[in-house]
Amino acid sequence: MKQLGMITIGQSPRTDVAPIIEKYLEGRAELVQCGVLDELTLNQIAELAPEAGEYVLTSRLRDGSAAVVSRERIRPILEQKIRELEERGILNILLLCTGSFPGLRVDRAHLIEPDRIIPPAVEALADGRRLGLIGPLPEQADQLGQKFTSTPPPLFAAASPYASGEAEFRQAARALKDQAHLILLDCMGYDERHRQWVSEAAEGVPVMLSNALMGKLVSETV
Repeated sequence: MKQLGMITIGQSPRTDVAPIIEKYLEGRAELVQCGVLDELTLNQIAELAPEAGEYVLTSRLRDGSAAVVSRERIRPILEQKIRELEERGILNILLLCTGSFPGLRVDRAHLIEPDRIIPPAVEALADGRRLGLIGPLPEQADQLGQKFTSTPPPLFAAASPYASGEAEFRQAARALKDQAHLILLDCMGYDERHRQWVSEAAEGVPVMLSNALMGKLVSETV
């Protein structure tokens, strides 16, 4: 059977997201998971926290808690994980993160980066209508200009898939629903439960799930 490598910015296995990806693979490929933070202790993970001006990312640890890390600090580990999957002969690798990683390289494999696929696809679907984005952390609002170029610019509200409850998701949805025509859950950690909360609170505004979009698209390439 073919294999699809999946690298999370946090720790594997991603028991929350993997079933969504596997649903669309429909048994055509085996999902091989690894994580940037897999071998690290909590103290080592804390040393990867972002400082002022660094690009902020968040992901899930094996115990279900969240870690906030700097893109710049984790990049060498991420590049090593890509090499390890290539050495195992895996030819398709999915980066389980919607953050931007300019300049990542592979030797033999095809690297699938959601940040290069989701923004243009969603902006094309919006077709000039205003997007609403829900992301994990308030400070990530400052990073939107690196990802989305649509006019009018997207609206943003924060609710973490790892640390926020239903009330926070509904509050985020209500903050967007009167101005946004489409809402994207802009993190690979959101699941169908989060989409349902947002959809109900947004009262009819379509809600897109990043990992479901990627699962559908990736399933066509393996």
